Amino acid sequence: MAKAISTSFEADDVKPPVATVGVIGWVRTNLFSSLLNSVLTILTLLLLWKAVPPLFRWAILDSSWVTSSQACREAAGACWSIVTSNLRFILFGFYPQELQWRPLVAMLILFGLLFYSRDRNHWKKPLGYAWIIGLFTMGLLMKGGILGLVPVESTQWCGLPLTLLLAVFGLTAAYPLGVILALGRRSKMPAVKTMSILYIELIRGVPLISLLFMSSIIFPLFLPEGVTFNKILRAQVAIILFTAAYIAEVVRGGLQGISRGQYEAAESLGLNYYLTMRLVILPQALKIVIPPSVSILISAFKDTSLVVIIALFDILRTTQTVLSNPEWMGFSREAYIFIGILYFLGCFSMSNYSRKLEKELSAGR
Repeated sequence: MAKAISTSFEADDVKPPVATVGVIGWVRTNLFSSLLNSVLTILTLLLLWKAVPPLFRWAILDSSWVTSSQACREAAGACWSIVTSNLRFILFGFYPQELQWRPLVAMLILFGLLFYSRDRNHWKKPLGYAWIIGLFTMGLLMKGGILGLVPVESTQWCGLPLTLLLAVFGLTAAYPLGVILALGRRSKMPAVKTMSILYIELIRGVPLISLLFMSSIIFPLFLPEGVTFNKILRAQVAIILFTAAYIAEVVRGGLQGISRGQYEAAESLGLNYYLTMRLVILPQALKIVIPPSVSILISAFKDTSLVVIIALFDILRTTQTVLSNPEWMGFSREAYIFIGILYFLGCFSMSNYSRKLEKELSAGR
């Protein structure tokens, strides 16, 4: 019995090896758990040791931030002066310089609305009114013509405001249209189902560039004499129609994932088709398809840069205009890195919010 008691005390005093806890334990478990992992870790560290110091030296230590182009050519590092010296043109393009406070305020309003809308507790009627007032104010600031604001033609809308305009309005309008198309494709009415299928398959069968060319060049040929539509509006419609077709297929997959019992339960409660979809089916289906939906929206956000091919001066086009200036030729790396960071921030924000929303919905909030 004494031996058993001694063995019991010895078992209680046993502690896990130091190598399995703390920082050392994490490193051993995640980086050196096997021979292959150890080799890959060592190779990665060697690659970082070779690549990071020169990159840091080029981007930070030896870089030029507020200098002339000639000083940049004599420097050993990156020439960020191409961004700082041309920031206003990159962001606002040919919008009159003395009026550039207007697109700046419009963007601040947009960012404020997006930031406030990220909380699901704010998804109420006042938020809808706020968006309507905000969008009207943004359009008023950009266009002008009333309340003493100098009118500005839409051909002068350039840079970041145009990119945000195409992206936000395009994604906002494409998602509900995609949901309607998905419901139409699953409809029991042959005409509605056939038209939805034809639209989805036709749009998904052509690249976005083709739709942009058609909206910009071919579509005006079919309009009556003297009737014209703004080029930005035509590009916006093309982006909406293209994105909606892909959203429709994603949402259709979510609808197919809902069991028949959910429909039968709604029928037993006496709910009609509209209430069944709004209260029972769509909330579950849209929750399922959050990850693929956000992937499509991120792709659509990046695809707005394709409007450069129809001579719209989005932020990519204004950057290319700066690079065509002989004074700043040869500094394309720095300019495109800056534009890449802006696109990354937009895409990362969308991805991060989708994960947050998915987690909240999974927790039943």
